Amino acid sequence: MNITLNKTDNVNGVITVEIEKADYQEKVDEALNRLRHQVNIPGFRQGKVPKGIVDKMYGKTVLADELSKILNDELFNYIRDNDLHILGEPLAVENEENKIDFEKDENFTFSFDIALSPEFELSFTHEDKLTYYHITLDEDTLQDQMNAYLSNYGTYEAVDEPALEDDLLKGTLTELENGEPKENGMVIENAIIMPLYVKDEETRKQLIGAKVGDKIVINPKKAYDNNEAEIASLLQTTKDKIGEIDSDFSYEIKEITRYKKPEMNQAFFDKILGEGAVSSEEEFKSKIHDLMNTQFISYSEYLFMRDLRNLILEKMKEVQLPERFLKRWLLESNKEATAESIEKDFPRILDDLKFSLAKDKIIKEQGIEVKNEDVEALANETAKIQFIRYGILNVQDEFLGDYIKNMLSDEKTINELYQQTVNRKIIEEMKQAVDVEEKEITSKELSDMLEKEGEKEKKAEKETEIKAEAETETETETETETETETETETETSEKETESLKSKEAKATKEEKAAKEKKAAKEGKEAKATKEEKEEKEGKEKKAEKEEQENTDKNQE
Repeated sequence: MNITLNKTDNVNGVITVEIEKADYQEKVDEALNRLRHQVNIPGFRQGKVPKGIVDKMYGKTVLADELSKILNDELFNYIRDNDLHILGEPLAVENEENKIDFEKDENFTFSFDIALSPEFELSFTHEDKLTYYHITLDEDTLQDQMNAYLSNYGTYEAVDEPALEDDLLKGTLTELENGEPKENGMVIENAIIMPLYVKDEETRKQLIGAKVGDKIVINPKKAYDNNEAEIASLLQTTKDKIGEIDSDFSYEIKEITRYKKPEMNQAFFDKILGEGAVSSEEEFKSKIHDLMNTQFISYSEYLFMRDLRNLILEKMKEVQLPERFLKRWLLESNKEATAESIEKDFPRILDDLKFSLAKDKIIKEQGIEVKNEDVEALANETAKIQFIRYGILNVQDEFLGDYIKNMLSDEKTINELYQQTVNRKIIEEMKQAVDVEEKEITSKELSDMLEKEGEKEKKAEKETEIKAEAETETETETETETETETETETETSEKETESLKSKEAKATKEEKAAKEKKAAKEGKEAKATKEEKEEKEGKEKKAEKEEQENTDKNQE
């Protein structure tokens, strides 16, 4: 066996694998022998099928399988042993010489195109400038969050006062017919209504200001503007059962309850943050502010890595990649991809690949390592941030542990945590390598900045599309002009064409005679080959028959 690499340039190469009969024959024989004891062929007992028959029926398939295994192992062993940094995967060379004929060949040569990772320098100095954004919760959002906690942890208390818009009314709904309770009609005890959510203005005005003991006539469909879910909830039934109900109902108010916000006291602080975490309203607000800020760490890291990516791409703009190979590999490895879609996305794909290569270089040169405990620590942090976003600031350790364990059981989540950990370590290295401006912005400023950048990106994409359309139109016009020129040229050369016809006719006649002569020769050769093949098959059948007779005789 012989394996060689021919580098066609700095980022492209061809690996050639030459496999001789001695490299595969033993493995093919072993596979055929195993198969001989497994196959069922009519006329033969299992395990007693003559080797010649098995070889004839399955030999080429087994040979192809064994060659594929050998080729796969040797190819990737060569790449590993020679420390070749390749992009994508090897692709079979597309030419006639790379085709295999299992009928004739005993020695085989396979060639594969490979893409080599480019060698490049990537240096950083304090002339390079980046910004790290420290994002803090803006005062309005902080106050909204404080109000949310006050709303979520308050209580409803009964009042003996006229109902307000956001009070809860509890009473009895009785279905009416001609203004009187309907015989066998619907009666719903403890029906709850909040005037705030009633859609019909007239009905809402009736409810606001009502007192305990008042009776109000309402129509549920009118009150809730035919919203099936809300009507079904009020009537304590299911949506499929309210289709025929269009009656008025008498609503007798039995109770009015009003929401009371909790007091800013130690009991409230302990309920939100845990016992003894803070002891005053000022400390409580400060703690909420700090906890809410933790959810912006990922945004800070995203912005830094985005700007680092732009810096790296600028430094790598002259780095060449094997574009032709990559387009072919992307097309062959993704069944849903088309040449057009790959061409459209290719600039972004190249940038992503360059950034990935740069990150790998930084990781290697700086000796960055990610340990299991790093990933677990980030999982713990991420879980807490998720609970903060849900409004849960005091999650129990046992529940948090189960949540983290579930996170780390998902391979996709582990990969995401690993990449985020790598990015954090790269950020720390880059903070030492370049000039970093530490800048504080509020969450509102962050939102405005991302919105403006999003609009800018959309505008750039639109301009790119318009440019592409214009180029397409230009190409179409050019093709039309070319066709016109071609027509003119065709008219001009008609006379020359006529003069060539006699010569072409003569050449065609001579070529036809040569083809007929060649066909006659090939016919004789084919006939001889057919006779030789029939004679060979006859001898093989005779040998197989004798072998079978000997086998049967030995068995007897």
